Amino acid sequence: MHEVTGYKSIALDIAQRIVSGEFPINGKISGRSLLASQYHVSPETIRKAIALLKDENIVHVSQGKEIVILSDQNAYNYITKHNYLKSAYSLKQELQQLLQQKKELDRRFEGLLGEIIQASDRLKNLKPYHPVEIKIDEPSHAVGKTIGNLLFWQHTGATIIALRRGTEVFISPGPHVVLLAYDILVVVGDGNVQERTEQFLNQPTIPVQS
Repeated sequence: MHEVTGYKSIALDIAQRIVSGEFPINGKISGRSLLASQYHVSPETIRKAIALLKDENIVHVSQGKEIVILSDQNAYNYITKHNYLKSAYSLKQELQQLLQQKKELDRRFEGLLGEIIQASDRLKNLKPYHPVEIKIDEPSHAVGKTIGNLLFWQHTGATIIALRRGTEVFISPGPHVVLLAYDILVVVGDGNVQERTEQFLNQPTIPVQS
């Protein structure tokens, strides 16, 4: 960057930062050496930039070389007069913020994608995805027996995901749950799961031969 272009751009950038409130009215800008390190230019370039702002009554420089902000309105007029939007420094700062936001969005995206893949893998084992409801009739042989004793999955290939009993709902009932008449089982399995499960559950109790 050429020194002349450099100090003018820096003056405009400092004016922009005053307008944005980063450097408040009556506030003091840190010493020239700090500004030089922020902009990566020489103290002489900073001195020239501050001199431009002083000529526009945007800042005041005391004998102790302390820089005090005088007017944000004059700063606004200055950047407007020069048709200034943002310097390379401001653009760099904004780009860094956007990159940080992008990293966060990428992290969240990867997390959600992982959850979707896991959920899809679980659903593959529960085809069809739409559960079916099967009511246990009163004469069913299953009444009074536990899910485990019935060897439910072995006979039907169905997985019980819920049991509805009146107004109560039991999620993933275990093998020790005793089935009652009029219970409604919510099951998932392959395409013929409803037919097989209804046929198995609603067999009447076979009377014991004497």
